[in-house]
Amino acid sequence: MNDPVPLSMPARFPAWQSEVRAAISEADPEKLLSRVHAAEVAIFTRLQELGQGAIKDAANQAERELLATAVETLRLLKRDRLGFPDWTPK
Repeated sequence: MNDPVPLSMPARFPAWQSEVRAAISEADPEKLLSRVHAAEVAIFTRLQELGQGAIKDAANQAERELLATAVETLRLLKRDRLGFPDWTPK
């Protein structure tokens, strides 16, 4: 699985990366869905913040790319560990 936030590296964007890390490292299936939901909310909130900014600089673009990778990682967690159906085109 593609890991957008390696657990050994410090978070550059701690507001959402810590939530994604928590979901990735959650071993308890009973807690995993709530961790994934918390990560999705953190990502959505950050995307809203980035959308409100007038400046679209390179740093924002790099974070947007990491956010996209994090969303994909959460999709894979939901598919592979929670049994959700795959919604990507084949």
